[in-house]
Amino acid sequence: MENENTPEVENDEATSSSKSTDLTFETLPEPLAEGCDRAGWDKLMPVQERAMPYLLAGKDVMVQARTGSGKTGAFVLPLLEKLDPHHPQCQALVMVPTRELASQVAEEARMLAGPDGINVVAVYGGVGYQEQLDAFRKGAQLVVGTPGRILDHLMRRNLILDDLKVLIFDEADRMLSVGFYPDMVEVKRYLPRNLVGSFMFSATFPQSVLRLAEEFMTDPELLSLSSDEENITSIAHQFVEVQAMGKERKLIKFIELENPSSAIIFCNTKRNVEFTAALLSQFGFDAEGLTSDLTQNKREKLMAQIKAGKLRFLVATDVAARGIDIPELSHVFMMEPPEDPESYVHRAGRTGRAGATGTAITMVDVIQKMDLERIATRFKIKFEEIKDPTEDDVSAIIEERLTALLEKKFRKLTNIQKERVSRFLPLVKKYAEADDSMGLLAMLLDEIYQDTLHGKPVEPEAKQEKAKPSTPRQSSPGGRDRKPQGGGGRGRDRDDRGGRPEPRSQREERRPEKRDEQKSERRPERRPEKREEPKPERRPEKRDEQPRPEHRPEKRDEPRQERKEQPPRESESKQRPNDDDDAKRRPRRRRRRRKS
Repeated sequence: MENENTPEVENDEATSSSKSTDLTFETLPEPLAEGCDRAGWDKLMPVQERAMPYLLAGKDVMVQARTGSGKTGAFVLPLLEKLDPHHPQCQALVMVPTRELASQVAEEARMLAGPDGINVVAVYGGVGYQEQLDAFRKGAQLVVGTPGRILDHLMRRNLILDDLKVLIFDEADRMLSVGFYPDMVEVKRYLPRNLVGSFMFSATFPQSVLRLAEEFMTDPELLSLSSDEENITSIAHQFVEVQAMGKERKLIKFIELENPSSAIIFCNTKRNVEFTAALLSQFGFDAEGLTSDLTQNKREKLMAQIKAGKLRFLVATDVAARGIDIPELSHVFMMEPPEDPESYVHRAGRTGRAGATGTAITMVDVIQKMDLERIATRFKIKFEEIKDPTEDDVSAIIEERLTALLEKKFRKLTNIQKERVSRFLPLVKKYAEADDSMGLLAMLLDEIYQDTLHGKPVEPEAKQEKAKPSTPRQSSPGGRDRKPQGGGGRGRDRDDRGGRPEPRSQREERRPEKRDEQKSERRPERRPEKREEPKPERRPEKRDEQPRPEHRPEKRDEPRQERKEQPPRESESKQRPNDDDDAKRRPRRRRRRRKS
């Protein structure tokens, strides 16, 4: 099954050339051979034989290798030949996900370099800065550390990367799961452009890690050391033996350790689906259950969340999950082996697509382990047994995530904000000394950590395709673009030459007649409805808007036409009400004469 889902990365020529350039212990350069003698090595590991030629040649490469395969020596040994021990500046930078791995890599590098070789400094968060600053002052050709603390030193100008030659990522998939990607992007701003080479080591290569390689590396090659294949193994089939009761708690530990961007959790029964989904939600994870009993309306809403990428964990049965495709699925968890062996192929095959890798983890008890062995024999799958996670393992990874998160927030504080924070230092020290008060601090840390469980970890985003150029506008015979008909807003204030708005004074000079016509047209629309007789002092304001009565004498109409063209005067406005009163009284006088 792995061979079918695995994309070929290197062609035959590249494969043959890589095999021909493999190093052996006898053909090692002198500095590398001396380092092996200091370490007591009498032969090279497979990852060292195949990866070191790329590093020595300065060719960017992505190496798939698991922990314990000898990958540390694969990238440290070539540095002994590339770095100048007499130049005190940083020449190689190794980024790792945890402080334990930083200390381990630094210790092995010191052993291979020897007392007269390059200086190695390990930097990581959660400890003071003074010891690391003293090491920088003595000179550090090789710096190994977590991205967060490396960024701290770069921002404080304690570490300068102007002479950097080599950039190495160790366990890149775990660095993304911890949440170091934003810090890695900030570190990139300090990297020089003329790097000799960039090298990446990772146990898995999901889409997020592949995008990370595109961002930091130049035309990298892919090399797999996890199997006998010369390509990237698409799916890592793993299992862990646990007790029959309490599998849901183990699932939560695996999720916190792996921190997948998205995952499907398979159960064999509807009851287990509902219980697992409810438990994950109570722990703060973004999870939903999918069974055949779900109403059509709820199923459609759930499908919309999946297509939009807003749902992180989906708990489902085999029947309910048919036809559902979650893009860039990194993990598949199985609470137990499927009843039908064929279903395992469909379950695990949902990850490891589109040239990426994926992980399928199955939890089994003693009896279910035999079912998994039958599946392995039938489909020729090589399962890897992994360690049952403990509370200490989970606490260590949570500590790394919280440290990275808190240090990132502290870096963004202003001087005033740091001054406000300093007021609480005595209170924090007081809480830390009392066992009863330590629960208050733990409550605050849990609240911060829970916010990270609701969404996906920050990862490199897929590059969007460039938008197609829009069709050109239709031009008028004069060669200018046509203005939109009936448009409003700023579009009607733009000129015909370049699309920029004209000054208000030019617009008023160029279109005075048109504005007068618009005003004259709007006057009838503003004409108020029939009202009571206005007061004399307000009469002049409505004189031009209301038509005069037809029965008035002609000698009264002539001056009115003149007033339309001339602004009203105060003397005329005061006489106007008296003229109106005379016009209304005359018809009454005529009627009285007729009666008499």
